[in-house]
Amino acid sequence: MENSEKNLTLNDDARVKSLSPTQLILRRFTRNRLAIVGSVIIIAMFLFSFVGGLITPYGEGQLFTAERVDVKAWAYATENKAVILTAKDPSEKLSVTMKGGLQAALNKGETAFTASDEAYFLEEIAPNSYLVYRQTVFATGKAVGNSYSWTGISLEEQQQFNAAIASGKLTVGDTIITVSGKRVTASTKEEIAIASYYSVAPLAEGYEISYDVQRQAVDQMTEADRYKVVTIGGTELFVSTLNIRTENSNEVIPVEMREAIIDAIENNAAEFEFEDALYRVSELNGTYTIKTEKTVYVVDIYAKPSLAHPLGTDGNGMDVMTRLMYGGRISLMVGFFVILIDIFIGVVLGGIAGYFGKLVDAVIMRLVDIFMCIPTLPLYLIIGAIMEGNKLDAQARIFMLIGIMGFMGWPGTARMVRGQILSLREQEFMVAEEAMGIRATRRIFKHLIPNVIPQLIVIATMGLGDVILAESTLSFLGLGVKYPLASWGNILNSVNDMHVMTSYLYVWIPAGLLILLTVLGFNFVGDGLRDAFDPRAKK
Repeated sequence: MENSEKNLTLNDDARVKSLSPTQLILRRFTRNRLAIVGSVIIIAMFLFSFVGGLITPYGEGQLFTAERVDVKAWAYATENKAVILTAKDPSEKLSVTMKGGLQAALNKGETAFTASDEAYFLEEIAPNSYLVYRQTVFATGKAVGNSYSWTGISLEEQQQFNAAIASGKLTVGDTIITVSGKRVTASTKEEIAIASYYSVAPLAEGYEISYDVQRQAVDQMTEADRYKVVTIGGTELFVSTLNIRTENSNEVIPVEMREAIIDAIENNAAEFEFEDALYRVSELNGTYTIKTEKTVYVVDIYAKPSLAHPLGTDGNGMDVMTRLMYGGRISLMVGFFVILIDIFIGVVLGGIAGYFGKLVDAVIMRLVDIFMCIPTLPLYLIIGAIMEGNKLDAQARIFMLIGIMGFMGWPGTARMVRGQILSLREQEFMVAEEAMGIRATRRIFKHLIPNVIPQLIVIATMGLGDVILAESTLSFLGLGVKYPLASWGNILNSVNDMHVMTSYLYVWIPAGLLILLTVLGFNFVGDGLRDAFDPRAKK
């Protein structure tokens, strides 16, 4: 048994030794489970972003609308249980005390009342409608024998008033004589207002209800009339004990609509139709509210996940899954192009510094030190503000972002390449090439750089995750990819409101998971490649 196991081990060692370096690297890589998981994740992200964007039926910036039934209060109707008072002189303000005394008198069925030491009396001119007069006392008197002695008037007027009292007639022209025991008063009456339980509404725009129009309108009402359409001066008016008004006080309600509202209220109907529209009627404390139901189409923001939208819609009414697909394209594209720029600049400058050394190396390394001392986040903030101020196009911002991130990220690669070449240039094969007279550029890029490629691949793979995180951070801060273009970062930026973040998890959690999985995938692959290229790794 031991001999068979030993033979199997010897056979495996022999098989490994027969493999080429490339095959050996692939063998080591495929035996790393995390590297395989990372590879699967990366392939899935590429398929989701690039293939998914081709097969999705929606566009990146396509807005979706939803049908909504808009219910809102349109009009109000109130039974006129309190009298409507219209002053004859529009400039005269009738006191609250006077209005209260008037209403109290009407409730008691009285035709006279006193308010603020002034006397008023009522004259019914139509059912539920009264003229309001104000009495002004201009003379007083007291009984003296069989006659009355007056003050404030002439002797002739005293004789007229006494004769009227003696005959039982208590009016002389516009003068009203009041006898109260041994005292008498003479007063004039002044028409000041009309009090009515009817409201008068014009059926034409821009028509003002004057005092005379109000009086003529109520004069045409009878006891049996709950409402009536009257014509005064060629204008139709709607007179009713029900005051109907809309939210927009200037809106004219057609007579047919008014009649439909009154019929619905009288029949205790919960709803009615008018001109193919449905209206609902509700009552609270004697006030009827007429609500309209109208089908409208609105932007379907924050719609819940459904078959049509598996991840719902965002705050702009766009499909979240489609935005994630297109956003993945930009995030991955930014990552790859930034890494390519990093590697290109880093390899060129690092290779030159490592090969030539001395003054060239010192100059390039000091340049590396300068770049590594530049605070990148404040720089990105400044450049983002400049792009925002210049209203830079969304596409142009992406290229600007790639250029800036790539230009700022090369120092680390340059240092690594320089260190590797410093150790490689002293090798025997490099001495032989120098002796053969091979050009320096050929020695650097044909023989030195290829020996650094394994380390570059590892750096690039692990750096991709960092770049995607950086792009997502900048886009989240509003400095990266701008609407209407999508990236995983600005999808997260769209939910920076606490209410949205806590209430609509399906909008931002998928973007966060995609960033997490992609970065993990590249890190797993980077770790696997590092182990695969390590010559000290177990075979």
